[in-house]
Amino acid sequence: MDDIELLQLSSLEKVFYETRPSAEELFSYSILKNERFSYQLAYRRKKHGKRPLKIEVSGDLADFVKIFRVVHVPVNTPLHGDNCDDDYIMRTPGLAPDALIPIDAEDTYVFGERWESLWITVEPDKAVSAGDHKITVALSFEEEDGKKVTKSKTMFLEIIDVNLPEQSTIVTQWFHCDCIGSYFGVPMLSEAHWEYIDKFVKCAAKNGINMILTPIFTPPLDTAIGSERPTVQLVGVKKNGEKYTFDFSKLDRWVDMCLGNGIRYFEMSHLFTQWGAKATPKIMAEVDGEEKRIFGWDVASTSEAYKAFLSAFLPEIDSYLRKKGIADVTYFHISDEPHGEEARKTYLEVKHIVKEHLVGYKIMDALSEVEFFREGVVELPVPANDHIKPFLEEDIVERWTYYCTCQAKDVSNRYMAMPSYRNRVISDQMFKYGIKGFLHWGYNFYYAQLSKYSINPYVITDADGAFQSGDAFSVYPYNGGTAESLRLVVFHEALQDIRAMELLASKIGREAVVKLFENEANMSVEFDKYPKSADYILRRRQAINEKLKEFV
Repeated sequence: MDDIELLQLSSLEKVFYETRPSAEELFSYSILKNERFSYQLAYRRKKHGKRPLKIEVSGDLADFVKIFRVVHVPVNTPLHGDNCDDDYIMRTPGLAPDALIPIDAEDTYVFGERWESLWITVEPDKAVSAGDHKITVALSFEEEDGKKVTKSKTMFLEIIDVNLPEQSTIVTQWFHCDCIGSYFGVPMLSEAHWEYIDKFVKCAAKNGINMILTPIFTPPLDTAIGSERPTVQLVGVKKNGEKYTFDFSKLDRWVDMCLGNGIRYFEMSHLFTQWGAKATPKIMAEVDGEEKRIFGWDVASTSEAYKAFLSAFLPEIDSYLRKKGIADVTYFHISDEPHGEEARKTYLEVKHIVKEHLVGYKIMDALSEVEFFREGVVELPVPANDHIKPFLEEDIVERWTYYCTCQAKDVSNRYMAMPSYRNRVISDQMFKYGIKGFLHWGYNFYYAQLSKYSINPYVITDADGAFQSGDAFSVYPYNGGTAESLRLVVFHEALQDIRAMELLASKIGREAVVKLFENEANMSVEFDKYPKSADYILRRRQAINEKLKEFV
């Protein structure tokens, strides 16, 4: 009997401690020349206890391989009551694989009597030739009696001689600067904070997040009424009497840092509070030499004081963005998810003030009620993927979608309790319906709901009971920087799928590409209907690659 079991699996499997994976092993795959590819080695030592583990990589792509340990975290809230369907792999609290922690060769162990997995990422550089390659990963350790145990698996990887086009999909996962400062315990916008922010932005861009939520003022998001979040305001404000002056030096540093890390689009933080624009965001200013808060929950959005402030500020931010050369790639927000007649009236009133000064800018907001778009209230709607059908019938110049805690039935999402194919299948849906942008509220929200206190995301994965585990963040703070979640990486694979689909569409047309993957699906792929299968995701991507080979 073998002392260790070893299985080679796709990135779409989640390996739980207590269960032997049932998926078929993956031995070969194809990628394009500039593509990042991930797969897993699941293993289980059959004896009790832990032993130092040695990992060796061989093959002509060995220099381009990085290995991560898949660390389990608590899933305290896998789902919310009846707001779910049958397509979950966890229905009760427990542990789930999620954090990808870089392997330290001097401090890696094989544990006994439980399944674990290694996440293997391959990212060849431009010098690697097209054709067939192989990667062999060997695991070895010594038993207590000195017996050496070694087992290996080989992945045969074909590199197709064509490059993925640049990502055209705009992706934002809201970036919470204050959560970074709170977690690492550094003053907001101190030099140490800037260093951490830079690492989080770099990780975001690496994984296809090419738009960044920019805190010109502390974002009025997920904040309890009457309370406030730590100040992360990039625009300096001075108020002398009724006159305002503005300092854009911190914003300038932010923009340069983001551009240097590969960010292409900027999303200015909301100019009014969430869910209806009733109040003003927290804004700090130097007033007669003293730093104080001049706006917040206690000031109505339609107040004359805030109108005067916006009339002074908006022309200045417009001028800055144009001089910086990023006006064309900058989006603004008014209020997230307005609904109801009162919110409609308030939104229209404050929008008039904003539009007067921000001529030509795109103003987008999350929206569930299509009537708000039809009536011209919200001009660039971002509907949730379970509310998107009526929006698909409208003439919208730029189509977006989002999901969050509410999108728990039938549609794609990224909860820890969901299978990974449900995360990645959004690529098919976005491509078929020409979705230009994707928004999510939580790249790194490490607070409890309503930002009441800071949490440890390795321990609390649900904003302390508020949301399904995995909704609030997709990246972990780690070792002075970041560690990806497997959910972040799988979503990036979806973005790579879209790029491959777009490349093939340039050869055979969009309808032919949709027909190709729907033939593999044996059904019409919709936002709420798709094959519930990792095998489908792998097959349809390989079918796309095979078709692309005809044009090499």
